[in-house]
Amino acid sequence: MSRFTLPRDLYHGENALEALKTLTGKRAVVVVGGGSMKRFGFLDKVEAYLKEAGMEVKLFEGVEPDPSVETVMKGAAVMREFQPDWIVSIGGGSPIDAAKAMWAFYEYPDVTFEDLCIPFNFPTLRTKAKFCAIPSTSGTATEVTAFSVITDYEKGIKYPLADFNITPDVAIVDPSLAETMPKKLTAHTGMDAMTHAIEAYVSTLHCDYTDPLALHAIEMISADLIPSYNGDMAARARMHNAQCLAGMAFSNALLGIVHSMAHKTGAAYTGGHIVHGCANAMYLPKVIRFNAKEPAAAERYAKIAKFLGLAGTTTDELVDALIAHIQEMNRALDIPTCIKDYEGGIIDEQEFLDKLPSVAELAVGDACTGSNPRSIDPEQMAKLLKCCFYDTEVDF
Repeated sequence: MSRFTLPRDLYHGENALEALKTLTGKRAVVVVGGGSMKRFGFLDKVEAYLKEAGMEVKLFEGVEPDPSVETVMKGAAVMREFQPDWIVSIGGGSPIDAAKAMWAFYEYPDVTFEDLCIPFNFPTLRTKAKFCAIPSTSGTATEVTAFSVITDYEKGIKYPLADFNITPDVAIVDPSLAETMPKKLTAHTGMDAMTHAIEAYVSTLHCDYTDPLALHAIEMISADLIPSYNGDMAARARMHNAQCLAGMAFSNALLGIVHSMAHKTGAAYTGGHIVHGCANAMYLPKVIRFNAKEPAAAERYAKIAKFLGLAGTTTDELVDALIAHIQEMNRALDIPTCIKDYEGGIIDEQEFLDKLPSVAELAVGDACTGSNPRSIDPEQMAKLLKCCFYDTEVDF
């Protein structure tokens, strides 16, 4: 038996934010990030609409990129004091992911982070509050997913939390919020969405319900991401929908080792963080090459290439065409080909090599590895990560 879970309601299109006026409750905590939602006036709108719905509103501001365990605990403490019956989060993936984790600690103060890190081990939520997510970026799709990523900076590890309990009750996908994204963020979040859709399509848990969502998202992202990056706001609006469709697919089909690698390399090095969407974009061509050694996966990649109208008659030719297509998109989006070139070389080569065995082992143990279409062990993972560092061929 399989399961397919989405939010109860999804509002989309122009002025979708006004749907907040229809929520019923007494108190709402609004979780937000670094300030762009306030600068562009969206936070004021959220407050006004919730108050129009008859709610008392409290803000929790300042969620950092790659939200920390500490931020989650602070937000949960605020919620326990205020006792909201709605948690509303607006912004990129970080504040929404943080708010999902806060939700669990609000309703269950005695639960431990170690408990929540076990996939699909959350306690039953909605005993105190419901959840509404409003994305401002077109990539993470956390507004429709059963996932949250929280960083333990002391350990240098990103934890992907997974449980259908944290799928939001309401998602509001309003394209006006996505218009505020700078170019680099547009590129990185867009390739995150492409990775979501491709990994969902080749996942061992793909099904008839997820395949159409994944393929249509891949087609839309292929057509609209580069124009969106170059300032076409009609394409930007379509990308906001495409990333949401990709999220619906991967929340139910799960992901693969591109994400496992991105999770475990993101916060591992002292030189700086590797931004999640950029990591996915760099690793995706290498992982396709690795997974395509598994015939069933190769056939799935070939189907994607055919669906996009890429050139090729054999499975191998179509896989090559898909890899070339992803590489061409990365070039057009000014995304580097490898970790060594990331942000001018901020990741130290020796540190990368010194940490390679432990990072590889952690990546194999990541929650996303289990649904990858080809099995992998720590030795293979280390070799694959080296290919991603130096941009060398994957021939194993």
